[in-house]
Amino acid sequence: MNHPDRDPEGTRAVWDPHAYTHRDLRERPFHDLLARVGADNPRRVVDLGCGPGTLTAWLARRWPHATLEARDSSPEMVAAARDAGVPAVHADVTGWYPAPDTDLVVANAVLHWAPEHRELLRDRVPRLPAGAWLAMQVPGNFDAPSHRAIRELAASPAWAETLSGVHLPGPDAVDDPAGYADLFADLGCAVDAWETTYLHPLTGDDAVLEWVTGTALRPVAAALGPREWHEFRAQLAPELRRAYPPRADGVTWFPFRRIFAVAHLPH
Repeated sequence: MNHPDRDPEGTRAVWDPHAYTHRDLRERPFHDLLARVGADNPRRVVDLGCGPGTLTAWLARRWPHATLEARDSSPEMVAAARDAGVPAVHADVTGWYPAPDTDLVVANAVLHWAPEHRELLRDRVPRLPAGAWLAMQVPGNFDAPSHRAIRELAASPAWAETLSGVHLPGPDAVDDPAGYADLFADLGCAVDAWETTYLHPLTGDDAVLEWVTGTALRPVAAALGPREWHEFRAQLAPELRRAYPPRADGVTWFPFRRIFAVAHLPH
């Protein structure tokens, strides 16, 4: 079972960098995003929400002469990234300001956790140097059955009080491609914005539950003790099985919409 571990006292969830399953499926949007970035020789490359550093290392290989800057709000993720040789720091995305030589910013599957990310982009992008790039990708499936089921269970009488302070992004957490295109165009950028719905073939028992455990359920896991976390998952599992029934061959199709935008500041 893939889920956050517990601290030594067993009282809170500690985010496990190894909880991600289906690594190839999770990393594909990152590579689709970076394929549209035309930066040739950036001086500094920033990875906002670097996670365990796996994809940050890919940035280092693509631009080996760039200064690499990586940050994540999870101390466990930062520790894993440092173990992998990535110079990550423990810091929230909202506190980031670009250094004068920041020629590329990558925000892969992180901005949806910041409700104020639109204002953040409007403030930070103009601070980038001429010719800089910003590439972002966010999930666009917050109205999918999986995420509706999580929010509905969290708001139910059994859990509403315990999870009252937990932020679970809703359908308005992110914009559609046109929304981000407008935002960046209003800042004077050239914009490439699009969306893709990936149809992930998941396998195993409660495949969708295991998938969302590594992503959408992170705030819930962090708020619950071990017994509560086990019970929440047990109550969520049948809802997800009904919404995403497996095929006879054991494959569960899981549609996952993602929103992409690449902004290029003028020289």
